[in-house]
Amino acid sequence: MSMSTAPAGQAGLQRHLGLFDAVVIGLGSMIGAGVFAALAPAAAAAGSGLLPGLALAGAVAYCNATSSARLAARYPASGGTYVYGRERLGPFWGYLAGWAFVVGKTASCAAMALTVGAYLWPAQTHAVAVAAVVALTAVNYVGVQKAARLTRAIVAVVLAVLAAVVTACLSGGTADPAHWAVGADAGPQGVLQAAALLFFAFAGYARIATLGEEVRDPARTVPRAVTLALAVTLVVYTLVALAALAVLGPDALAATTAPLADAVRAAGAPGLVPVVRAGAAVAALGSLLALILGVSRTTLAMARDRHLPHALAAVHPRFHVPHRAELAVGTVVAVLAATADVRGAIGFSSFGVLVYYAVANASALTLAPAEGRPPRAVPLVGAAGCLVLAFALPAASVLQGAAVLAAGAAAYGLRRLLTRG
Repeated sequence: MSMSTAPAGQAGLQRHLGLFDAVVIGLGSMIGAGVFAALAPAAAAAGSGLLPGLALAGAVAYCNATSSARLAARYPASGGTYVYGRERLGPFWGYLAGWAFVVGKTASCAAMALTVGAYLWPAQTHAVAVAAVVALTAVNYVGVQKAARLTRAIVAVVLAVLAAVVTACLSGGTADPAHWAVGADAGPQGVLQAAALLFFAFAGYARIATLGEEVRDPARTVPRAVTLALAVTLVVYTLVALAALAVLGPDALAATTAPLADAVRAAGAPGLVPVVRAGAAVAALGSLLALILGVSRTTLAMARDRHLPHALAAVHPRFHVPHRAELAVGTVVAVLAATADVRGAIGFSSFGVLVYYAVANASALTLAPAEGRPPRAVPLVGAAGCLVLAFALPAASVLQGAAVLAAGAAAYGLRRLLTRG
């Protein structure tokens, strides 16, 4: 959906969203399946340093979201940092941001699909993941999009499940106080790696920044909504992490593939396990639906600019969706869901998305004060934080991510040479 001002004679979008609505949309983008999946690999990296890692991830996310909000106010068009980088830094940086987004979010799709499988049918994780991808690609193909009411329903379900997890774990009487210690067995590298992995669970916060044409008093409402939504999400995630550490401890938390289900079982509430599994599946399916939708639209935009095969820019004459882009994205995600593991997918996704937001922060640094530049420390800290966290990820994630980004950059250079020739 383009956020640009409507041409003369055409109706623009109505400014009917207030602060509460914007915060709810932000929560719907952030409080999802990530918290059901990312705690385990983060605990493996940092041990009981999980909580400092979570705080660091939240701080970097705040900088990224603030920079994105200011850029969105300046460039209210679809495309996000693909547009911001192109307009502020040059075509290559816009392309690199778009490429990092596509590959990073494609890995996110695989991670969400694998989360569905891990919670619904652990013995057949990959088969369930592939089935989920195929089903939701078909839903998107015929033009059925996730409605605002569905988003609110998913948020309500997920919050209820997380509240049940926290209550069961902290009141079950089985918590070991020793598990509450933070940072004792984790060095700085472990905390940084945990923050980079937990960054995956905050993905989606910048969606608030795209609401500039639909909220009342956007210059005031959007920044406040970003801050409030991130604060609520950080509080929720901290309570969940505390609860999981209290009953499992960092070692058992690191070893599990379904951390919150195992946490309520260890807390003496096995009856909640099916509820947690169902809640995780609902959250992951909702996230997967939105992710496939978003990645296919960015693929469409890049295909129109011929940064990806132009055939992917086709729009279905009946369903009015980028059907070739959706099928291509669905196919790649299905292959990843059949072959990858959720921890590898989270690491690879985090690398791509962190690079994407590093470009966003660099773009925000070029804004003049009259253009709404945030305090200079915000994009500086955001850009540095993104790069530090990206290269603090597991070596395999860094190598794979860097190789894919290098391949994209090489393709860009080759295309430039061919078009000049």
